[in-house]
Amino acid sequence: MANILETFEALHPTSKQMAARAAVVFPSGVTHDARAFEPFPIYVDHAQGARKWDVDGNEIVDYIGGHGALLLGHNRPEVVEAVHGALARGTHFGSSHDLEIEWGEQVLKMVPSGERVRFTSSGTEATMMALRLARAYTGRDRVVTFEDHFHGWHDLVVGRLGPDEAHPHSIGVPDGFYDGLTILPAGDVGALAEALKGRDVAAVILEPTGAHWGSHPLSPEYLCEMRRITTETGTLMVMDEVITGFRMAPGGAQERYGVTPDLSTLAKILAGGLPGGCVTGRADVVSMLEMREGDPDWNSKRRVSHQGTFNANPASAAAGITALKIIEDGSPLRQADAAAAA
Repeated sequence: MANILETFEALHPTSKQMAARAAVVFPSGVTHDARAFEPFPIYVDHAQGARKWDVDGNEIVDYIGGHGALLLGHNRPEVVEAVHGALARGTHFGSSHDLEIEWGEQVLKMVPSGERVRFTSSGTEATMMALRLARAYTGRDRVVTFEDHFHGWHDLVVGRLGPDEAHPHSIGVPDGFYDGLTILPAGDVGALAEALKGRDVAAVILEPTGAHWGSHPLSPEYLCEMRRITTETGTLMVMDEVITGFRMAPGGAQERYGVTPDLSTLAKILAGGLPGGCVTGRADVVSMLEMREGDPDWNSKRRVSHQGTFNANPASAAAGITALKIIEDGSPLRQADAAAAA
């Protein structure tokens, strides 16, 4: 009887060939760490609904769901139609357009913390912007985050605490970079209060359901205490809802738990299966990005600059608008919750 490895290789000969080609093109042969598999990854040809078909014709039930982006499944007809319509107009204008306004309005309508919004191309960019805005707004440098909470791969948040490490560390990040970062045990109200009592912390950033997609859960009571302590100490509370946004409820974990942060970061479901992220929250904080006519000192020295070639590109905007409008009444969330419970 063939063993598991032999069966796998027999089912996926074309994937094996493609993996060999990719090995001399990409580090580890992949374009995302989570797609690295032994003995080789499966290469997908097409997808529909909850299923994918690989290059050898095998039908696969898709539990990955676009890393959490595909709440509505692959090729939802309304989303595909909207994207086709956007592509017919142009893939990238390099200018403002009507769809970005409608997308932004939909975000502000659904997310409780939303007063202003700025789009990015990914969740990593969104968390990077949120922390920069928090520092600029508060005039403070220190950031607090929590053990094993994931906020993308930019320099400040990529460091992890290993079992024998006293400080976060990542190869490629300069020594001393983490001097302004404090990593706390999640769920410890006393540790949080102690860390913030010096009033030198710009922001506390967290995954509101806890680390590892909520498998290390945080209690709603802890979120309420965090909201209280951050408010008292003038620290901005940043909910990283890249995963939970538009999934825990139409307005994310903040709607479900009734705790409104100062800033929220969103991606994945936000763009309906295409690339896209955003920061939304208090108008006075997000407005650190604005340019002021006749105020060169503000524009050159005090505002937070932000570029991004594909911010709010038309295709992502069209997909995002359509997906969020489908999600708005909560029915896809109820369906997903029922499937997960079953």
